[in-house]
Amino acid sequence: MTDLRHTRIDTALGELTLVADGDGLTGLYFPGHRHLPDASAFGVRVETAADAVFARTGAQLDAYLRGARRDFDVPLRTRGDGFSERVWALLREIPYGTTTTYGALAQRLGDRGLAQRVGQAVGRNPLSIVIPCHRVVGADGALTGYAGGLERKRFLLELEEPAAVAGSRLF
Repeated sequence: MTDLRHTRIDTALGELTLVADGDGLTGLYFPGHRHLPDASAFGVRVETAADAVFARTGAQLDAYLRGARRDFDVPLRTRGDGFSERVWALLREIPYGTTTTYGALAQRLGDRGLAQRVGQAVGRNPLSIVIPCHRVVGADGALTGYAGGLERKRFLLELEEPAAVAGSRLF
C-alpha cells in the first residue's frame, strides 16, 4: 500500500513539485523538467504545511537556497535499477562546493568506459538538488545537461561557490 502524494512549492528556482510516498521523499521536479514522470505517478495533491515530509523538505530547500544550509536530512526513497542507485549514492557523497565529472564517477564504479551510462543515470536522478546531480560537470569543467536547465545548474553551483577553494571555480 502506498501513500503517494505531491505538493508544489515556490522557490528561487521557480515552482518545484515534490513527491512523497509514506515518510520518504521520492521526487523533486522543476518546471519543464527533463524525464518528468507522468503526473498520474505523483498521487494526490496536498498542502505543503499539512504534510511533515513536504514541510521539512520545503524548509530545508529554503535554507539551502538562501545559503544557510549545505545538505539535506529528509528521508529519501529512490526506485532506480541497481546501477542508477549506485550512481545516486555516489552523487550524495560529492561535498558541497565541489564538482566532479561523469568520467570520475564511472572510474569510482570501476570502469571509466561507463561515463555515458553514468550520465544517463545522473540525468534521471528523481531528487534534483537533494541528491546533488548539479555538482557533476563535463570532463573539461563545462556545464553539461541538467534536468532543470543549465541556468538552474549555474545558479546552484554559484550558490555553492563561496565554499570552494579561493581562486578556483567549480565549473
